[in-house]
Amino acid sequence: MRLAQFIESNMEAILAEWEAFARTLLPASDGLDMTALRDHAEQILLATVRDLGSAQTENEQASKSRGEALRPAQAPETAAETHGFLRATGGFTLKQLVAEYRALRATVLKLWTAQHEPGPDTLADMTRFNEAIDQAVSESVDIFALETERWRNVFLGVLGHDLRGPLNAILLTSQLLSRLNDVTPVSKLAARLINGGERMRHLLDDLLDYSRASLDIGIRVTPSSVQLAEAFEEEIELQRAIRPDNLIEFVAEGGTVGVWDATRLRQALGNLVSNAAKYGDGGTPIKVHLIGYSYEATFTVENTGPSISASEVKSLFDPLRRAAHGDDETERTSLGLGLFIVRHIVRAHGGTVTLFSRDGKTVFSASLPKVPAASA
Repeated sequence: MRLAQFIESNMEAILAEWEAFARTLLPASDGLDMTALRDHAEQILLATVRDLGSAQTENEQASKSRGEALRPAQAPETAAETHGFLRATGGFTLKQLVAEYRALRATVLKLWTAQHEPGPDTLADMTRFNEAIDQAVSESVDIFALETERWRNVFLGVLGHDLRGPLNAILLTSQLLSRLNDVTPVSKLAARLINGGERMRHLLDDLLDYSRASLDIGIRVTPSSVQLAEAFEEEIELQRAIRPDNLIEFVAEGGTVGVWDATRLRQALGNLVSNAAKYGDGGTPIKVHLIGYSYEATFTVENTGPSISASEVKSLFDPLRRAAHGDDETERTSLGLGLFIVRHIVRAHGGTVTLFSRDGKTVFSASLPKVPAASA
C-alpha cells in the first residue's frame, strides 16, 4: 500500500496518537478537549496526502525539504499555519510545536512500516512524506514566530497604556495645586501626587516583567497580608482624581484581609474602572463592590451602557482587542490591553474573572482566594 493511501485509510489511528502525545505537552494542554488537542492535524495530513499525489520536480522537492516551497501570492492560510498560530496563542512553546511534528512523523512511518512490505516506491514515498512534513513545520514555525513577536510588542505597549492613568492624576492634581485655596488641604493633594508617582515607578518595573515573560504569558505577583478594602479605597480616590466627570461609588463589606499583591490588584481595579468610564454611560455611576467571604473575596465593577455581544465577550480579554462602541478618544489612546492585564493579574492570584453584559448593564466580577495556591 502506498503511503498516501495508508494515511487516508488509517487517519483515526494516526490522529489518536497525535492526541495522546499532545496531551503530554503540559501545562498548555491541561484541560484541552479532543478537538483542541487534535487541532488541524487531520487537515495537515490531508494536505500531505495531496502533496504525495502531486507531480514535482527535483528542485521543488528540494525547496520543500528546506521549508521554502513557493506559494501563490493570494493563497489562503494553510492548515499548518493556522495550527502554528493557535498553538502560539494557546500557550504552547516552540519546542512543543516542533515536537508534535516529530511525533507525527514517527507515528506515520512506524505504523506504515509495520503493515507495509518494502517495494520499489517505498523510498520515494518516505522522501516525499518527509519533505511535506518539513514544509508544514516551516509554515507552523513561521506563524508561531510572528505571533510571538506580536506578544512582545503587546507587553512593551503596556507601559504607554498603564502609565496614562497615574500621569493624568499627577497633572490634574498639579493644576489643582496651582489654583489652591483654603478649602483643600495641601497634604491631601500632595498624597495624590505621591500615589501617582509610586504607581508610575511600579509600572516601569512591570515593563521588565512583561518583557521577560513574553512567552509565558504570565504576570509575577508578590503576595503579602493585605487589607484589600483599604487598598481599593486608595485606588478609587486615585480614579476619582483622574476622572472628575465620572461618579465612582465604592462599597466594601465582610472580611477583606487576605494574602494578595495589593499593587497588582489595584492595577486590575484601575483597568476595570477605566474600561467602565470609556465604554459606559457617563451620566450614571460606576459601582465598585468588594465582598469578603470565609475563603475568598470578590469584587465587581458595574456600569450602564451598550451591552457587549456574545461574540465580543469571547475575545474581549485578548490583547489588542477593544469593544466596538468606544469613542474616538479611546480608539486613539488605548492599545486594548486593560482587560488582558486584568485577567492575568487575577489568574496569578489563583482567581477567576467573568463578564456579564445584558439589558444595558455590564458587570466584571473577579473572585480571589484569600490564600492562593502555591502554584498560582
